[in-house]
Amino acid sequence: MLVRMAELTDEHRAVLDFEGTWSKSMGPKGPAVRQQFDRSLLEHEQLVAWLIRQPEALAHAPATVRRLRRQRDRRIAQRRIDREAS
Repeated sequence: MLVRMAELTDEHRAVLDFEGTWSKSMGPKGPAVRQQFDRSLLEHEQLVAWLIRQPEALAHAPATVRRLRRQRDRRIAQRRIDREAS
């Protein structure tokens, strides 16, 4: 069975590069996302969530993708803990 991988576009690579250089100390992320990519922060985060599941994204920006995956996994674990506590 042949599994087709998603090909990263220039925009996908730009999003990964943006995520790799972004820092909370740079101010609110929403306006920067709107200015650079012309999309809402929610739409951006949905794209990032999809991207970090793509092997090509890992090949393009391994440190960024691994960091974003760790952050996602921590949020999931925290939600699970919060749910069990209530």
